[in-house]
Amino acid sequence: MSAANLSPTPRIVASIENAVGWLVFNNPAKRNALSLDMWQAIPAILDRFADDSAVRVVALRGAGGKAFLSGADISEFDRVRATAEQVASYDRITETAVMRLRDCPKPTVAMIEGFCMGGGVGVALGCDLRFASSGSSFAIPAARLGLSYRWRDLKQLVDLVGPAAAEEIFFTARSFTAAEAERMGLINRCLPEAEFEAFMRDTCARIADNAPLTISATKGMIAELVRPPADFDAARCEALVKACFASEDYAEGRRAFMEKRKPRFRGK
Repeated sequence: MSAANLSPTPRIVASIENAVGWLVFNNPAKRNALSLDMWQAIPAILDRFADDSAVRVVALRGAGGKAFLSGADISEFDRVRATAEQVASYDRITETAVMRLRDCPKPTVAMIEGFCMGGGVGVALGCDLRFASSGSSFAIPAARLGLSYRWRDLKQLVDLVGPAAAEEIFFTARSFTAAEAERMGLINRCLPEAEFEAFMRDTCARIADNAPLTISATKGMIAELVRPPADFDAARCEALVKACFASEDYAEGRRAFMEKRKPRFRGK
């Protein structure tokens, strides 16, 4: 892992290890609650990873092993959300961070250990894949705070788990176990604590070893497929497929298959 922290704030540790860009939320004293500077740093870090051809996959996790993210840091709201103008600015910053995560051109993976609450669930939903250790727990306590989520954020949850499960999550505001989250489709898989670290590193390595153009094309086409039919861009999907077949990586994949060796993809 590179020694330098690539993040503009010490509350997020960003580094590159092999082909994995690591974004580690580093506020363990507050269960990795997201402060304003953390929200602001997320787009900058993702842009740096997106521009680095050596990074093939982006992994997000929380420092300390006790929490992925426990939501926004409410203790700073009197300072950063005290006026209508501040509220509007704060909301723009948080929405930009989540949207940049959703639009990241490289595959993103949430490694969830411990608490994942409120805005932390929103960040996890912004990732392509979500895996959790068996001791993790999930909650969206909006109904206990008297606030409402934006419709875009709520739609993403509904699209993932369905309306009934989304209503249960919001109406009860209770904590759900990792096993429950897996059953409702909130996460891809729940792993035993002892296996979690090795599984996640192996999964990231597997993704990094695969053809970047294929992954990018798949991610782009899925983004189109979940749009309303009137907004679906078939031409973009066709272009993504053609780019893969015209790539050097496609030729390398065929050669490697015939030569019975591991392919060496370059994203070209």
